[in-house]
Amino acid sequence: MILDRILEHKKSELRRKKSRGYLAELKGRIADRSAPLGFINALEAGLTEGSPALIAEVKKASPSQGLMRAEFKHKFEPAEIAKTYEEAGASALSVLTDQEYFQGCLDYLALVKDHVGLPALNKEFMLEEIQFYEARAYGADCILLIVAALDRIQLQDLYSVAHGLDLDVLIETHDERELDTVLERVPEAELIGINNRNLKTFSTDLGITERLAKRIPDDKLIVSESGIHKRDDVIRIQEAGAKAMLIGESLIKATNIEEKIRGLLFTPSDDPELTESTTRWI
Repeated sequence: MILDRILEHKKSELRRKKSRGYLAELKGRIADRSAPLGFINALEAGLTEGSPALIAEVKKASPSQGLMRAEFKHKFEPAEIAKTYEEAGASALSVLTDQEYFQGCLDYLALVKDHVGLPALNKEFMLEEIQFYEARAYGADCILLIVAALDRIQLQDLYSVAHGLDLDVLIETHDERELDTVLERVPEAELIGINNRNLKTFSTDLGITERLAKRIPDDKLIVSESGIHKRDDVIRIQEAGAKAMLIGESLIKATNIEEKIRGLLFTPSDDPELTESTTRWI
């Protein structure tokens, strides 16, 4: 399974990062940074009657598809993409920082945070404490914990590490067992993600959000992730109980990102300025 390969490589990366000097360097960077922005607060403020709040993802590549756009081989401008997301109505950002499988890096996160005022999720496979210091040092406001990648003790411990660094936490689940683990082991968790992607086949099914959302208490903020491509998908997940949605592929691949976002967040307009003939995407 691709997740197993990613985690093995991540563990190898982390072994090379374990040095007292590196941690001291990160702590120095953290001291120079402002306090994190409220990621959860931004999602709550972005929720409307017509749409969940949008977490727009800055994504260069994926293991299954390679580069999201052919031109990214020569030119990838994460800050420009993030600014377009912000102008079009995104409530928050997600920035992929895994290098081996997604061609991301922490510098992309720092660059986005230096140019855009929205809170940002560090989209990474978090396994050890040093990664949380990295996230905070490079400007993250929220981190991701993937239940499928962690045992129960790790989930509890890393959740505590994140909060100790004033970071919000998005806990990602894929099925009932993982969701029950979160509700039992981290009952205080406020932000629960439901990933609609099957980690074995990489296929997506919005029925996963519909199924799992019924089991989540009303005081949690549900984020539906993956497989959201059109306005009908947005309506479907909102009716299921999602208060936010994380979208990457369909935005990055759009001919016009602004138009794509407006079409997802609102009923498509007849405004001639918002037609497919407008080719601006960043």
